[in-house]
Amino acid sequence: MIVTTGEYTSPELKERARKMAKLFGWFYAERRDQTLPRMQRRYGDDEFLVYLNDCVRYLKLGVTELTYHPSMAYVRAKRILSGDADGMITASGVTPGDEVLDCTAGLAGDSLVFAVAVGPNGKVTALESEPSLFALVHEGLQLYESGVDEVTGAMRRIVMKQAEHLSMLSSLPSRSVDVVYFDPMFRSPVTSSASIDPLRTMANHKALTHEAIAEACRVARKRVVMKEVKNSEEFARLGFTRVLPSGAKLAYGVIDIAGGNDE
Repeated sequence: MIVTTGEYTSPELKERARKMAKLFGWFYAERRDQTLPRMQRRYGDDEFLVYLNDCVRYLKLGVTELTYHPSMAYVRAKRILSGDADGMITASGVTPGDEVLDCTAGLAGDSLVFAVAVGPNGKVTALESEPSLFALVHEGLQLYESGVDEVTGAMRRIVMKQAEHLSMLSSLPSRSVDVVYFDPMFRSPVTSSASIDPLRTMANHKALTHEAIAEACRVARKRVVMKEVKNSEEFARLGFTRVLPSGAKLAYGVIDIAGGNDE
């Protein structure tokens, strides 16, 4: 991975770029009017994390390009702020002040919706196992300006960690968060989209394991929730006997924790 900047990137962002490169042992290169293909030939790497003044962009030359953007999560967040219901929030039963562990952050869209719902007194921790995706989303959450103070504030409050979810769950005390959430890459993709298609090349495609669900049930105080395609066999395979449809194509599997504060 080569970490670089635009030609006119601010000194502050250049320093952020250097720190991210150092964190993962990636190579930081000054742009100096070089094109990315020229940098590829010079340094022998086709993966780039590019810091621009208004965004952060991941590129694998000739394969994919992804710029951080909250996409539909921004719309969902504004609806919650307006008092509308959200299927994920209903399924999880989160309330202001709750603590949520998102085990499969991806682009952190669901993490953002959770952060809006739990408010400033709550906490959302988002785990992403893949370093390149973690770097893109971590920096995007800190730098993106949504134009709505409550949404931007929720972005900044999300605590992202580069970690594999089973290892993290195994390290946590029992009943230490209110809700544990999973949104794995679907076994059968729902649709093609400009925001999700590039993600498929970066994301972890491993199926969830029974061990991960068991650990989630140990760690959660209230509920364990998984998003999947409606009628997915993953619900039954992993022990989600309560399934709540959400729209035409999706559903949320719910495991209620005994003694939890069920809605």
